[in-house]
Amino acid sequence: MEKIAETEWLSLREAAQILGVHPGTVRNWSNQGMIPFHRTRGGHRRYRRVEIELWKQSQSVLSGSEIDTMMQSALRNTRLQISEGILQNQSWYNKLDNEAKEQYRLSGRLLLQGLSRFLSAVEEDGNHQAHSIGSEYALRARRYGLSLVEAAQAFFFFRNNLIDAMLKVYEAAAVRSPHAWSEMFRRINAYTDQIMTALLEVYGNTSNGSR
Repeated sequence: MEKIAETEWLSLREAAQILGVHPGTVRNWSNQGMIPFHRTRGGHRRYRRVEIELWKQSQSVLSGSEIDTMMQSALRNTRLQISEGILQNQSWYNKLDNEAKEQYRLSGRLLLQGLSRFLSAVEEDGNHQAHSIGSEYALRARRYGLSLVEAAQAFFFFRNNLIDAMLKVYEAAAVRSPHAWSEMFRRINAYTDQIMTALLEVYGNTSNGSR
């Protein structure tokens, strides 16, 4: 199994306690592929705490606060894995010098962190956070000589990685609630739409001489 803090792994009985069912029920769900589990080298079942909690929450209709908790739990256990090889296939990326490339690699993590703050903030603060990120994407593109189309391509690249990361977390946790899935997409779309709007506005209002 991957290296995760001991407190993050649960035995079959501990997982059953969290879910409020008999251990045999958890075993049956696991055998049916309904709930995610892992095997130790000795063949014992182990469950990740975050996956069990996320799975439990996803089985019922969630309130707004519960959705926020679920999303943030997923974000805390997700990393954007962006390899240099994948980036090398992007035409806009190959136009950058080493300093600029490092800035864009960091922007993937910042986008993820921004989503977490967007979800936990009040609406006005969340909107301001998204606008700030969009402005930074626009100014960075100007600074490194990217066209508006290339600036948009760069943002779409990292946005798609963000969505893919969230999908993987939901799939790993066997989230089955259609409401949870639709709410996740709705919130990511609201966040990234505001970023793109700010990117377009700021890029268009920034003169070439201010790069």
